[in-house]
Amino acid sequence: MKLFRCDHCGHLLYFENTRCERCGRALGYGPLTNNLFSLDGGPGIWMAPAFFNRSFVYCANAAHGACNWLLLHAPGADPYCLACRHNGLIPDIKNPVDLGRWQVIERAKKRLIYALLRLHLPLATRNEDPVHGLSFHFLNDEISRSPVLTGHDSGVITLSLQEADDAAREYRRTQFNEPYRTLLGHFRHEIGHYYWDLLVSGRPAHGEFRTLFGDESADYESALAAHYASGAPDGWQQHYISAYATSHPWEDFAETFAHYLHLVDTTEMAASFGLNLRPAVDQRGELTARLDYDPYGDADIEELIENWIPIASLMNNLNRAVGQHDAYPFVLTPEVIAKLGFVARLVHDAGAVQWTVPSAAGPIPINVPTGPAELPRT
Repeated sequence: MKLFRCDHCGHLLYFENTRCERCGRALGYGPLTNNLFSLDGGPGIWMAPAFFNRSFVYCANAAHGACNWLLLHAPGADPYCLACRHNGLIPDIKNPVDLGRWQVIERAKKRLIYALLRLHLPLATRNEDPVHGLSFHFLNDEISRSPVLTGHDSGVITLSLQEADDAAREYRRTQFNEPYRTLLGHFRHEIGHYYWDLLVSGRPAHGEFRTLFGDESADYESALAAHYASGAPDGWQQHYISAYATSHPWEDFAETFAHYLHLVDTTEMAASFGLNLRPAVDQRGELTARLDYDPYGDADIEELIENWIPIASLMNNLNRAVGQHDAYPFVLTPEVIAKLGFVARLVHDAGAVQWTVPSAAGPIPINVPTGPAELPRT
């Protein structure tokens, strides 16, 4: 994630901002240009002076405090933005508790979609591709007949609304011994399953996947049952990024995919802040994070790790300085880095492909969903 600046007054902005605190201008996120635009006009149609005075509307979910993304003004067009078009089921927004949970979930989901767009990964909606299209279902345990299990099934990612409650999520984090259980982590993990189906299964990368992660044809349900009964094997840290990754090759891939997104997004944020670490105790320059590094544009995992190590060290030591646990409680062994490298190559190779789905009018590109959206800057 990068930092933004108000294109009207230059004030520092963050991804979720809807109004500039200095000049008071309304703000909206343009996903294809990756900008937060200051806006004139409203309340329905807005002009972006910094973008050739084009007219925009907010995503329909902005009315519920759940979105700040923009679409080009086009009467009769899809009212939902490039992220919200993937929502299949949302909670009852008349319930203020569930509305609040959904707003929290949407903020995490938008950060996921930000990364997928930056990596140019295929993002078909369910309408565009009924077989492989991506759809999110946000369900309430309290009104379901059975507990809602967060997971992925054939392009549909289901998330329990209770994961938006800090106390409930902390209880589950402790119960399942998951030191890094977060909403954003859930999204990044489940999208890993989605892209395994799309980019690995039955494709040229499948052989290398099995070499690194193992044979996924091993019975999944039995593997999970064994994991929850016995836990991770001794010495798992040498081979896996997390204890849960030991349960099955599919979970190992999803955990590694999520971790890759963690590293890329956090490194971009550090670079946006101008982080340039050269600790005084470092005599040979090993702990250096360069200012001009763009992790989204680089498939070289060694380069990413070289920039990440000093950032992780800084985060952990800052946390220790205020009496908190390490923010990054992971070990990057050569075997884990090799798996991360596989994911990096996979997503960058996929990002270079123009993905399409069949249509009566000819192939439809699906690197981003079709429909009116803001145009690339020229």
